[in-house]
Amino acid sequence: MRCPFCGDMDTKVIDSRLANDGDMVRRRRECVACSERFTTFESAELVMPRVVKRDGSREPFNEDNLRAGFTKALERRPVNTESVESAIHRIKRKLRATGDREISSELIGNLVMEELRDLDHVAYVRFASVYRSFEDVQEFREEIDRLEKQASTKGNKLQISLLPDDESKS
Repeated sequence: MRCPFCGDMDTKVIDSRLANDGDMVRRRRECVACSERFTTFESAELVMPRVVKRDGSREPFNEDNLRAGFTKALERRPVNTESVESAIHRIKRKLRATGDREISSELIGNLVMEELRDLDHVAYVRFASVYRSFEDVQEFREEIDRLEKQASTKGNKLQISLLPDDESKS
């Protein structure tokens, strides 16, 4: 590994640890020539499947597009960056696990909606409204009703409800 400070090729590993849920190795290195220390991260280079868009065109998987979708949906919502990165990591793992060389953009959208449903209900509805092209307020109501029904069957009270409880309506 080339030293980023002096350019010398002779560096030694001082410490190695697993990072990012075991998907990376974090190495602390020291340059033999100048004694400066720096950190490197090592991960397996795995090829992501190509994405088949709705119009039939194909393009390479782009993690930045995935992150942009999360960022837009979660704008001004109280969700931390680590949670978003974990969600992106889970989606990428699921896509690789399919073993397919090509995946539909629809599959990616559905995986994003699953993750958003667990992260933040408001962001989920925002994303779903664009992704599914809601035409009117009724479609919003139906999606919120499905979300509320699903949350009540799971007993998920980690998030604030989108609709007021029956008790507060009296």
